[in-house]
Amino acid sequence: MVVRFLYIWAFCQCLCHAQTTCQAFSSNPSLAGSVAYTVLLIQCHELQAGFPDAVFLPQSTAYDASLLSYWSQQEQRLTPSCIFRPQTAQDVSKTVYILSEYQAAGNVAMAGCQFAIRGAGHTPWAGSANINNGVTIDMTSINAVHVDQTATVVAVGAGARWSDVYRELDAVGLGVAGGRVSDVGVGGLITGGGMSYYAPRFGFVCDQVLNFEVALANGSIVNANATSNPDLWFALKGGSNNFGIVTRFDLLAFPQSKLWGGSTYNPISTLPDQINAFVELNNATSYDPNAAVINTYGYTSKLGQWTVINLLVYTERKVNPPVLRPFTAIKPQLGNTMRLTNLSDITAEQVKDAQNGLRQLFITRTYGNDPQFLTQVFHIANMTLQSFAHTPGLFYGLVYQPLPSTITSRSTKSGGNPLGLDPSAGPQVLALQTIQWSDAADDDLVNDAARKIWKQADQLAVKMGVKRDWVYLNYAAPDQDPFRSYGKENVKKLRAASTKYDPTGLFQANVPGGFKLWGKGGRLNRTVEAS
Repeated sequence: MVVRFLYIWAFCQCLCHAQTTCQAFSSNPSLAGSVAYTVLLIQCHELQAGFPDAVFLPQSTAYDASLLSYWSQQEQRLTPSCIFRPQTAQDVSKTVYILSEYQAAGNVAMAGCQFAIRGAGHTPWAGSANINNGVTIDMTSINAVHVDQTATVVAVGAGARWSDVYRELDAVGLGVAGGRVSDVGVGGLITGGGMSYYAPRFGFVCDQVLNFEVALANGSIVNANATSNPDLWFALKGGSNNFGIVTRFDLLAFPQSKLWGGSTYNPISTLPDQINAFVELNNATSYDPNAAVINTYGYTSKLGQWTVINLLVYTERKVNPPVLRPFTAIKPQLGNTMRLTNLSDITAEQVKDAQNGLRQLFITRTYGNDPQFLTQVFHIANMTLQSFAHTPGLFYGLVYQPLPSTITSRSTKSGGNPLGLDPSAGPQVLALQTIQWSDAADDDLVNDAARKIWKQADQLAVKMGVKRDWVYLNYAAPDQDPFRSYGKENVKKLRAASTKYDPTGLFQANVPGGFKLWGKGGRLNRTVEAS
């Protein structure tokens, strides 16, 4: 009876009000005639009726442009039933309420009310921030950046990119702990924890959030901070999209003049010097809080060779400070962009040669800070690379980033976070494989090789006593489980916050993208656990 009602209701709406909506849906034969088709039609029509200029349908210019703005080809090739681009937090609230109402209608509608939440769209894997046959909520128009009168707090819309933030702050001599690549989105970076050039000074980016403004499943808009909804404030510092849709971040700002930074390029023959410089920096008993290093071993099929790329930043106005000289002194150099600059410029450098629309993979590990081990991991990668070195459009990067105790100890001073990193573990290494290629036909080859590299590295790490469990959510592949690495107590707190602020499990069951607190089963698994 319910199914029949939905068909009749949708049919009448098509005839009376939404001819363009119906035409767009009828062009997708895989949906026509299904309950999912009917419910999706209702959803997109209702959104279009309430927000006529903000709902984009398939085959429209705005719809296509939104898809093409995703970073990875995997995300670009998904086809949501419609894309909704809210302008205000109130728009988001109304939309969440509409979608939650369909969830409340029961199991008949469940298949048709799934949705995705998209900020900048930089997470690479398919379905992370886009969806097939559902609604994609595109937050990119909520991107305002406002500095308060005291110049100590910056309010940032959740759809902003870090380039939007730094452009405003550079003009007034301020900085925030934020993304290191200008095109990365504010929302995803922060709710996944967030690394920044300021991590040794302030900890993770999430630790610098004074307040989250959040649209909850019931349609209400709440603030989460140290005194109001503090459990939600804690949960959003790495808990991702499991509690609601963040519409604004209030970040701690600080004075920032010029900084010194850029990249150095060396041949792979300098590998021993690179590893030694990295390990000594990470091991320093008194880690310089202004120093940031990303140590990358990059290979391209175009050049057919490895290059060592060091992204070096010193967050004070000091040219070639002693802490970074072990890197800048490595010879020979193939290139050097080090200079006094600002946040906008240094973060834009990382995307100057980038292009959207290639296949992308992130997959991560964390290890102890051992020079022999890090050297051997490179050799493992080099050996395995031979099986796919000629893949068209290939860039392979093995990336090491320092995680000294000075970073992992900072969160306590700002209310804590659920990431689960223990400062007593000493210096650790955040390791990443970042891979891009051109053709989906090579997906299995590339993905299998990347996992083979980490499998061999893990086996070696266990033997050498340097295996660590932490998984950085923003670098995780879809088959990894970052929440498990947060520890049982933190997962318990995250699940409690989800149950409290999203009691019907809307963001567990109906937002399939991202990492779920109860695994892929979402709300179903939560229900089983509670029974």
